[in-house]
Amino acid sequence: MEETRKRPPVWDYSSVDPDKAALLKDALRSVVDPEIGYSVIDLGLIRNVTVDDNRILITMILTTPFCPYAGQLIEEVRLRASKTLSMEANVDLRFDPWDPDMMEEGFEFDWGF
Repeated sequence: MEETRKRPPVWDYSSVDPDKAALLKDALRSVVDPEIGYSVIDLGLIRNVTVDDNRILITMILTTPFCPYAGQLIEEVRLRASKTLSMEANVDLRFDPWDPDMMEEGFEFDWGF
C-alpha cells in the first residue's frame, strides 16, 4: 500500500500576520459544505489568502466543478472573511482539481468504503 502525503494549503498571509491568519482560519471552519458535512478548511478548499491594500483575496477551489452549493460556499467564505478581519474580501475561484491529500493535517475523511 502506497503512503500518500498530505498537501494542505500554506497561506501567504500566514507569514505576514500569523495571528490574523489563524483567526481567519478558525472563522472559516464554520463554513461547511452541506453536501459533505466538512468545513472548507478541513477539506483544504481555501488554497491561499493574501491581503493587499486592506483587502483580502482568498483563492478557493471546490471538491468538484459541478458542486451544487458553489455559490453559497463562495459567498459564505467572502462574508465570513470580511466580517472576521473587518475589511473587504474577494474570492478567486479556481478550477484546480481537488483530492483528499489537500485536506488539513490530521484530518481523515471517511469515504465509507
